Amino acid sequence: MAGELLLVDDDPAFGRVMATALGRRGFAVTLAGSVGEARELLTRLTPTHAVFDLRLPDGSGLELVPLLRARQPQARILVLSGYASIPTAIDAIKLGATYYLAKPVDADAVLRAFDAAEPAPAAVSQVPEQPLSVRRVEWEHIQRVLKDCGGNVSAAARALRMHRRTLQRKLGKRSGSL
Repeated sequence: MAGELLLVDDDPAFGRVMATALGRRGFAVTLAGSVGEARELLTRLTPTHAVFDLRLPDGSGLELVPLLRARQPQARILVLSGYASIPTAIDAIKLGATYYLAKPVDADAVLRAFDAAEPAPAAVSQVPEQPLSVRRVEWEHIQRVLKDCGGNVSAAARALRMHRRTLQRKLGKRSGSL
C-alpha cells in the first residue's frame, strides 16, 4: 500500500518516530510541524496519504483536509487528536478525512486506518444536525461496554467503574425514553 505520505504534527519526537516507522513500511514520508509549513509543502507535493494532527501551533489540521482533498481526491487522510471528541471527528469526516483516531497511536493503527473501507459521503451527510442527548450517549456507551463484556453485567459495571446495582437500574430503564 505504500505511497507518498505527508505527516503534520507539532511534536518533533512523535513526528520522527512515526515518520521512521511509516518509512519502514514503504512510505516516502515528508514531515511538517505546522499548518503553514504543510500549506507550503502542498503547493509542491501531491501525497497519496496524509496524517494531520488536529491541534497545531498555528491552527488546526482540519484546515489541511480540504486543501489536500481538492488537489488529490483519492488521498487517504487521517486526522489524529490527543483531544478526541465526536464533534471534531464528524467535522473531520465532513471535510473529507478518511479516518479519525485518538492519540496515542502507532504506525500499525495508522495503516489499519488507511486500509479501512472508503469513506461514505452519503452516510456522513445523514448525521443529524441535532446532537444526541447526554442520556442517549450514556445509554449507547453502556450498551457497547456491555456487549464488549459478553453481556456480563458485573464485568460491565467494573469496566464502567459503577456499582452493579446502579448499572442494573440504568439497564432497567427503557432506552426509548432517552
